[in-house]
Amino acid sequence: GCARDWDGLTCWPRAAFGEVVKNTTLPIIHSLMCFTIKGFLQRNCTQEAYWSEPFPPYTVACGFDEGSSKGPEDQKSYYSAFWRVYTAGYAASVTSLITALIVFAAFRKFHCTRNYIHMHLFVSFILRAIAVFTKDAVLFADETMDHCLMSTVSCKVAVAFFQFSILANFFWLLIEGIYLQTLLLLTFVSDKQYVWWFIFTGWGAPTAVMFAWVLTRIHRQNTGCWDDDENGVVLWIIKGPILLTVLINFIIFINVIRILVHKLKSQEGGGSHSNHFVRLAKSTLLLIPLFGVHYIVFAFFPESTGLEVRLYIELGLGSFQGFVVALLYCFSNAEVQSELKKQLCKWQYQEYLNFTHKHRSLSRENSPVNYVTQLSLLEKISPKRKTSAYQNGVTSV
Repeated sequence: GCARDWDGLTCWPRAAFGEVVKNTTLPIIHSLMCFTIKGFLQRNCTQEAYWSEPFPPYTVACGFDEGSSKGPEDQKSYYSAFWRVYTAGYAASVTSLITALIVFAAFRKFHCTRNYIHMHLFVSFILRAIAVFTKDAVLFADETMDHCLMSTVSCKVAVAFFQFSILANFFWLLIEGIYLQTLLLLTFVSDKQYVWWFIFTGWGAPTAVMFAWVLTRIHRQNTGCWDDDENGVVLWIIKGPILLTVLINFIIFINVIRILVHKLKSQEGGGSHSNHFVRLAKSTLLLIPLFGVHYIVFAFFPESTGLEVRLYIELGLGSFQGFVVALLYCFSNAEVQSELKKQLCKWQYQEYLNFTHKHRSLSRENSPVNYVTQLSLLEKISPKRKTSAYQNGVTSV
């Protein structure tokens, strides 16, 4: 029959003579170049032991027919440019988040429950970016790679780490929402008692989900690098918890906005509506990246729905989400800016003291009075001077 074949987009399994193979499974990186495939792709294993061309052709199955304004090469160039955008976004996020972590860890004033939760969220964003870079390097660095034969431990670990980082990021976004909701509803509660529960949930729940996903993959769908399309239970082990966190966070977001509206009206009963609206708009814009509310747009739609817009929201905007969170909740924070200014002034004053001290020392060493003092000291200490004075004294006696 026909041997297993990788045609650059799809892996075709081994087939007997005359067998017709149906396939709709595309690896993730290549499915991005094909928005939707209606029905099945088919290939025949001919009597000469050659595979026939796919039917319908990829250009037709993916919508790149003769009347299409954007061909496969244009799509490839488009996604290559898009890859550069999200790579730059994740790189900016990692740099800003690591800097924010250093700032929160360096100053004892920022060691509080609120910032501890922020720091764990920052770490989850960093892990997410590192996982994306690792996955791209392991799975897609070599365009000539045969995805039919690629089923190594390293590529499976890279995909599993990627899935874990995504889960952890969504769970910590949920914890940020729960913590804010707790602060607004329970004013006098001691939030320190919840810290370890938050940490346990934020890292423990993704670990448990990933453990179940890996076991299911090994026993039910141990194919390729675990980056192909998943079916049934395997798919929902990962997607279910993510959708649940997005839905709960969206409900919390709506409730927090409702509470903010009520508080603004009660605090500024005589204020203008425009002032209320401005403050509410600022609060809403601050909460959107912290809660990950933008994920609700396509959360409950099929994967093929609005793929181009989905890419912009989930990869384009999502890659810069860590940068925006670090900017809003660390570098734009008035308390952080004040503390950094104090530290900068302290460093400048210390540099000034060191400079003046060195300057005074140099001026003393170079002054004429200092030369005379040094000569007098040398005369007092010099052994020759002491010996000659003793000899003169003996002679006089």
